[in-house]
Amino acid sequence: MSRLTIAELKNMRESEDHVEFKKGEHGNVSYNGADKQQPKDRRRCILGYVTALCNEKGGHLVIGMEDKYPHNVVGTSQCVNAVGQLESDIYRDTGIRPDVYELYEEAPNGSKKRVLVISVPSRPVGKVFKFEDVPLMRVGEELKPMDDKTYLSIIQEQEPDFSEMICRGVRFEDLDEAAIERLKEKYAIKQKNPSFRSLSNRQALSDLKLIDGYAVTNSAVLLVGKEEVIGRIFPQAKVMLEYRSSESQINFDRRVSFSKPFFLLIDELWNAINERNGSVPVRDGAYIFDIPFFNEEVIREVVNNAFAHRDYRINSEIVVKLYPHKLVVQNAGGFPKGVSLDNLLTVASTPRNRLLADVLSKTGIVERSGQGMDKIFLYTLSEGKPEPNYTQSDDFSVTVILSGSVKNTGFAMYVQSIQQELPDDGKLSVFDVLALCEVRDGMKCPKDRTVTEKLVRLGYLEKHGKTNAVYYILPRRYYEMTGNLAEYSDITDWDANQVLAVLAPYLLKYGKAKKAEIMKIVGEHLSEKQLRKYIDSLLDKGMLRKEGERGNTTYYIGNNYIRQANILNEALKIGLSQMQKDGKIR
Repeated sequence: MSRLTIAELKNMRESEDHVEFKKGEHGNVSYNGADKQQPKDRRRCILGYVTALCNEKGGHLVIGMEDKYPHNVVGTSQCVNAVGQLESDIYRDTGIRPDVYELYEEAPNGSKKRVLVISVPSRPVGKVFKFEDVPLMRVGEELKPMDDKTYLSIIQEQEPDFSEMICRGVRFEDLDEAAIERLKEKYAIKQKNPSFRSLSNRQALSDLKLIDGYAVTNSAVLLVGKEEVIGRIFPQAKVMLEYRSSESQINFDRRVSFSKPFFLLIDELWNAINERNGSVPVRDGAYIFDIPFFNEEVIREVVNNAFAHRDYRINSEIVVKLYPHKLVVQNAGGFPKGVSLDNLLTVASTPRNRLLADVLSKTGIVERSGQGMDKIFLYTLSEGKPEPNYTQSDDFSVTVILSGSVKNTGFAMYVQSIQQELPDDGKLSVFDVLALCEVRDGMKCPKDRTVTEKLVRLGYLEKHGKTNAVYYILPRRYYEMTGNLAEYSDITDWDANQVLAVLAPYLLKYGKAKKAEIMKIVGEHLSEKQLRKYIDSLLDKGMLRKEGERGNTTYYIGNNYIRQANILNEALKIGLSQMQKDGKIR
């Protein structure tokens, strides 16, 4: 929302222009009405008017001007030297992010009269804001509870697909041929359809519904429009990359604007970020690799999501703030409908820009329905980094903070070792890695018990304790990778079940083991006498079987273990199927 001048304010109409003028008592207005007894009187405060203006799709609260047309300036001392604090307080108490600023008019005697303007953004589609649990609306000079008809019409709103709308005044000749060729190439690779490259540009865009005859959609302009056309029609589609040398720094050292069509922009943006990218080398035995501060897949997915799901009706660019070990991405518009901080990884969202998201998905730029968020969390956590932070997001913008610091290289090695031994269709999911992180960080019982039991069965977690005191830890090989076997010894409580949990993955992978190999696997945790006792117990229960006599004995997985594993597998399949039917997982 652009800032106004006093000359513009003087000629504005309260109802038509969504402005509320207040000269207030002694030039000021109560912040929250706390000094009033009656609810109708308490509402006539800054928070009440901000709430009502937001509900009517935005407007301005002007303090220090008469409400009588043409709105003469009377001046105000409201929040002198505390404008920034007022802005923060309003956001804290309402969840609405205003723009608060001061204007001055010079009087004939040379003095200046001060006006305070609070510019209020529009509410998101389908969202109603409340003051003291009451949704407010302006009715004449009053602030009244919203009537049922208005309230229902708002909460039942559906976001129109901005991206499929026709962009008036734009012709096919306004599209960038290099960007179209890039789109065709990406589609051909993703869809395994090489012949798509040979289609004419007009036919290719028509097949993807980016154009309709001679009409060009907003999506087509954003994805493959010429740079000067995008700058004229959608200046808010720019991506601003800001470099800062420290995390405490407020002003940027350098700012670069990216305004090309998205199919050309995304590669240029990543290259600019990668120029300042570093890495953490991991060198430990068989594990030799580098962990980049900023993972290309993660950064591309974050920016792609910002571009695909932002609200293009808001005139602000996507901003990427790059620090040596942190990257922040901010984009206009809150989460798509149905998405919140609590369900980021579990809900299949409704895209705000359906056509745009559909084309980006078909060309392999973004993942389908929530899978991109899975990738962001999976890759970040698998590299031993802190979880992506979305907590600074609200109804008006989405902010994600990515840390480039690797806090646990041993965990990164452990996860990589697991992924290398699993087939392509059986790799650890984001929920598997989340459970491993929870255990690593000290949670005795991860939240998702189904995932936890699967990881125990596969040998990627260990289960300890008795019936009412069960707890889970990462297995011995994790502590070997971190070089901290002493910690493993301190927290383990070995019994026959624990011996089986450690031996089973080895036997399932290699088929058999000699006693010397078993001793090597178990390590320092049990004496030879204790180990013999637990193995005899497992043999008696049919969980292990052996061949050969003393001194030449070979151990195998037992039939009872196989039987129980098959039963568990079936139970897991049934459970997962039911959870999918219930909508609890995708």
